[in-house]
Amino acid sequence: MLHSVLAPRGLSAEEKRVKLLEIFHETKDFFQLKELEKLGPKMKGIVSQSVKEVLQSLVDDGLVQADKIGSSNFFWSFPSQRGAMMQNRLNAVKGSQESYRAQLKELHAAIETEKAARPESTERDASLSRLSAAQKELQKLEAELAQYGACDPVKVEEKKRAVMLAKEAAVRWTDNYILLLGHFTRQSCVEPSEIKKYLGVDDDYEDIC
Repeated sequence: MLHSVLAPRGLSAEEKRVKLLEIFHETKDFFQLKELEKLGPKMKGIVSQSVKEVLQSLVDDGLVQADKIGSSNFFWSFPSQRGAMMQNRLNAVKGSQESYRAQLKELHAAIETEKAARPESTERDASLSRLSAAQKELQKLEAELAQYGACDPVKVEEKKRAVMLAKEAAVRWTDNYILLLGHFTRQSCVEPSEIKKYLGVDDDYEDIC
């Protein structure tokens, strides 16, 4: 139990990153992965199995540089490298800030130009009021028209067109029926009444005019 309490605590992920980076900054040298896996436990107490993952995280964050020479991968990082990286980021932010300021200045200028082209006046205010009133009246009329539904002139015309097409179709099929009935009775010498009875056509059937 006493041995368990006094056992050393393992390094956190961030502590491993800091200590692995210290190896580069203290030695100011180039290393391969296998070399770092040996130096990590020896110099900084980093478990060799975790060196590869920690190293990759440093490379991904731009804190360690990597390059392939021949068939081997080499890694390096100098103390001034992080400062240079932060300076580059700061310069990029400053550049973006200047760009945004220029855009903002252009927008202010455009607003002033628009204001100058549309000076405030009693006549302009009255025109704007009439326009607003007309827009409200239009919305009111559109809402009222929607309530009538079927009485909408457009819908009425659509229905008229549909009725006309339906009637034309009915007349066309009625004519076809009469022609076929006449042809069949002549060819078969069967009474039309027998055919109508067979087809279920009532005696009061009339042509559509």
